Amino acid sequence: MLDAICTLDETKPVTYTVFKFQKLSDADIEHYRQSLICPACNGKAYFRKASKDGKAACFGSRYHQTDCSEFNPSNAKVREELAAIEVNQLLVDNDALVIDFSKRAGGKRASLSSADKKVVVESKADKGNTDLAEIGADKAGTQDEQSGMSRVSSEGLDKLLHSLLRGSELAESDLWVYTDEKYRWRAKNLFVNFADAEPTDNGAPRMYWGTLSHSDKNMHWLNPADCRDVGIPVEDYQEALCKRFDIQERRDLEGAGIIIFGKCFFNKDKTRKIIQLWGKDISRMAISKLDD
Repeated sequence: MLDAICTLDETKPVTYTVFKFQKLSDADIEHYRQSLICPACNGKAYFRKASKDGKAACFGSRYHQTDCSEFNPSNAKVREELAAIEVNQLLVDNDALVIDFSKRAGGKRASLSSADKKVVVESKADKGNTDLAEIGADKAGTQDEQSGMSRVSSEGLDKLLHSLLRGSELAESDLWVYTDEKYRWRAKNLFVNFADAEPTDNGAPRMYWGTLSHSDKNMHWLNPADCRDVGIPVEDYQEALCKRFDIQERRDLEGAGIIIFGKCFFNKDKTRKIIQLWGKDISRMAISKLDD
């Protein structure tokens, strides 16, 4: 994208060219960059600074409408669209989903056999409708034999993130999703876009997802493009994050997709919402960088 519209003042939107935007002061760039939209379809947009190795500054969006004149399919878009199709089919074919936090991008989709399953769907006769249920492995095995249900699939965070970015139905689904052997959630209550993030009453975690706008200069905080009042502190595990996702500079994070299993709470002044990675376990988040 050569142009983007800044909607910081919604009554007076301003159209910027890449050349004009990158000439702004660093302070203005940081102030405006989370208010950018595509001039053709109004999808949330991002700005990427010029890279150290000579790549030009640019605007872009991961939320283009498919008929948008600014939409240029890339390898990343192809992956995301395929993931959305596969996840939507998963919703039809399965009774539950187990998130495999050990599976990285490119890993094959696994289907759990009855001998290996540690979590299963409860009998449809069960009237319980709690969003968080604790089920022991032995008890789950007994329920599986009684109910005869075996349609439990396993998927990694990368594919789930890609599907959400391309509009899969996962975030609106009633599918049971297991985050470990004991805890399960309705998908519609587990997956939350950053724009909809709110602190939970009991501090329960959610799977927050969206697109990154930028980080601070020291890459200690990540700022979503989806809203202006949410921040993700990563200083405590910055080294592990950069190594796992091959982050060499701030530009690598700009426009990247992200999903993070964590809890949301207000800062001391209640002016900003903070999403903290659950247990500071780096395997419980995924970052999908843009293709250069």
